[in-house]
Amino acid sequence: MTRQKIAAGNWKMHKTLTEGQGLAQEIRTMAESELMSNATLMIFPPFIHLQSIAKQMEGSNIIVGAQNMNENEQGAFTGEVSASMLTSIGVKHTLVGHSERRQYYNETNASCGAKIRTSLKHGITPVYCIGETLTEREANTHFEVVKTQLLALEGLSSEELSKCIIAYEPVWAIGTGKTASAEQANEMHIHIRSVLAALSNADCANGISILYGGSVKPDNAKSLFGMSDIDGALIGGAALQSRDFLDIAKSF
Repeated sequence: MTRQKIAAGNWKMHKTLTEGQGLAQEIRTMAESELMSNATLMIFPPFIHLQSIAKQMEGSNIIVGAQNMNENEQGAFTGEVSASMLTSIGVKHTLVGHSERRQYYNETNASCGAKIRTSLKHGITPVYCIGETLTEREANTHFEVVKTQLLALEGLSSEELSKCIIAYEPVWAIGTGKTASAEQANEMHIHIRSVLAALSNADCANGISILYGGSVKPDNAKSLFGMSDIDGALIGGAALQSRDFLDIAKSF
């Protein structure tokens, strides 16, 4: 089964609106002139940029997504953004459970599961982020940790699960310059796919795109993307440079 190949850029808390618009336009221009592969490009700017950049990317093949959303439909949740707010400006993808959200804002597997269900209800594709810490890797519990995180998807139908994207990001490799070897990353991606198969079936699991995140750069992208079960990347720092981002996307 052919899975969607994805280069997704998480801008995190970077770029003013003007800077973000400039970066988005650079990516669009370069993609239209250079990108010949079947890669899907996604960018996840800060919330205040979303409406502007979503409009800016209209007519292109670049998907604009949110970095987070609240699991509730509406209500007294100061500072939060709902699924219907996102869809009202044409945004239909969101990150869920990024390690920084888990670490700094106490997001749990349960809250991530709730967000995923709300996003799917509203036709928003969740990019569910999972991954172990260095302590968990060194204790050889990384497979169990990731399996537990994936259990947030338990109870979804195969149809619902097939609409999800998984991003495996070993926490110890995010922004550190350290990268899991292509073989280490692929080993975990195979494990993830086996857990997804147990939650649904093999056909469903084999159709889900699983991205690797953690210091992905142009010089290591090709070896990662050459692995059997790595379908793309969730890119941090390199996504803030249009040249690097496009070079990664051209590595498929």
